[in-house]
Parts: sequence; structure tokens; C-alpha cells
Amino acid sequence: MKEKEEIERKTEVEAASEQTATSSTPPMGFKVILREFKKDKVALFALGVLALLLATVIVWYIRLDSSEVMQVDILRNFAEPADFSWSLVADAWNGEKSLVLGADEYGRDVFMQLFLAAGNSIVIAVAVTSIIAFIGITLGLISGYYGGAVDNVVMRVTDFVMTLPTTMIIIVFLVVVPEYTIPSFIFIMSIFAWTGYTRIVRSKALAESRLDYISASKTMGTPAWKIILGELLPNLTSLITVQLILSYAGNIGLETGLTFLGFGLPDQTPSLGRLVSAATTPFNLENRPWVWLPASTLILVLMLCINYVGQALKRSTDAKQRLG
Repeated sequence: MKEKEEIERKTEVEAASEQTATSSTPPMGFKVILREFKKDKVALFALGVLALLLATVIVWYIRLDSSEVMQVDILRNFAEPADFSWSLVADAWNGEKSLVLGADEYGRDVFMQLFLAAGNSIVIAVAVTSIIAFIGITLGLISGYYGGAVDNVVMRVTDFVMTLPTTMIIIVFLVVVPEYTIPSFIFIMSIFAWTGYTRIVRSKALAESRLDYISASKTMGTPAWKIILGELLPNLTSLITVQLILSYAGNIGLETGLTFLGFGLPDQTPSLGRLVSAATTPFNLENRPWVWLPASTLILVLMLCINYVGQALKRSTDAKQRLG
């Protein structure tokens, strides 16, 4: 009997210790992000709104024909919005000018332009962010891993590019190029925007490269590219992910800002910045809000949602800033 009681006590103690260890183990990876969003209701709501907006914009962007939407119809110059009905939305889905949100100065449907313009902004933001992230992360990893002379050369070039008036140079390029399209616009925007990634990744990689696991890999004769891609880069993914999310909002703002100033996408390409630019006329600002207000609201909602989601992701990577 005593032996059975001792065995039962040991089993209970082991089960209790396992349960305590499990409960005290901090969440890792995706669980940290999920827990952070559960604690921050605003960020969770922003994530839902952002996902819904992106899905809606992508579906309409694929469906609509840009050339048909951008056809000029002077007879519908600044036509007011019609009374809302789902039949009008269905007509717009089929490519017909239903004037759900009215028309602009050239008689083009604002409702359909809104989805095409938002799709263009998202495509440009994703493409520009991907290009500058690839360049910046590559240079940052090389600079941080090797250090020394390599680090000095990379950082001096980065510092030089950072001192340039980037926005003004982009405007000059857009003025000089006679006919540019979305791909060329993406290329021009990506030339100088990689420096931020390089500096952030370089500073973190420089600290990581001095740790024991990197030194052990070097001692074992592991090739440098395997250390950089297989060991150094995975430990920087959280930092890179946060930077990517925040860059999307910045690049959407840059594209719409340049187009608003008249140096962005071509006239026949739908753009949120061009729709917002209608508000520069006092009469339009006061009496024709259907031209500029939907685009302005969409930009505001996109920026806020991306910002809240990015802040939640940023907190999840830092144990000191987490809400739970």
C-alpha cells in the first residue's frame, strides 16, 4: 500500500510540475502575434477592416477594365451620385457607368475609378516595398555580417544616398521620362528608398554576427551564404516583417502624394491622388464632395488600419512593449 501511495504521489507531483512548466512557458512565434491582437481590440478590428478592404479592392480590380472606365463622357461632366441601389452596384460590376458615387470632370464613374485607383496603389506599394526590401536587406545582411571594410563601403554609399533630396529627384525623373507606365513608375520610386532597410538590418545583423552561434558556425567552416540565409536572416524576420508592414503605408502615401501634385501616374491611369486633387478647387471642395471625399476616406482608412496592424506587430516583437 505504501509503495502504491508513493507512486501515486510521484505521478501527481510530475503532472503538476509539467502543468506549471507548460503554463509558464511564454508564447512563441505566431502565438505571440495572435495574443497581441486579442489584447488590442482596435488592432484586431483594423486587421479585419484591412482584410475586407483588400479583398474587395482586389476582386473589383481584376473585374473592371481600366480603358473602359477611363473613357471620357462630357455629357456626364460632374454628374451627381444617383440614389443608391444594389442594381447600380451590379451595373458597375458589369462595367456600366452606374454613377453610384457620381462622375468626375470628364464624366468618368468615380465608383469604378475608386477600386481601380486603390488597386493600382496597392500594386505599386507592394512592388516598391518588395524591391527596396530585397536591396536593403541584402546590403544590410552583407554589411552586418562581414563588418570592417565591407561595412564601411556599404554604409558610406547608404549615407550618400540618404542625403539626396529623394522626392525632388523622383519628380525630376518623372518629368524627364517622356512616357512612363506603372512599371517604370515603380522603378523610379524604388531607386533611392532602400536605405532605411539597409541601416536597420545592418545594425541588427552587426549585433547578431557577434553572438556565439554565428562564431560556432564560422569555426565549423560553414559557408558564409549558408550562415547569412540559414541562421542570421531567420533571427531578423520579426524586425523585417514589421518594417515591411509600415513601408506599405508609406509607399501608398508617396504614390498618392506625387499624383496629387501632378507628378505621379499618367492621366489615363486611375489614381487616388488624382481623385483627391479635385479638392484643390474651392467650388469642388464645397459643392462636389463626391469626387474627392470617397478617395480621401479610403486613403485615411487604409493608412490607419495599416498603422494599427503594424504597431501591434511591432509590440509582438518586443517583450517589454507587449500588452499581454
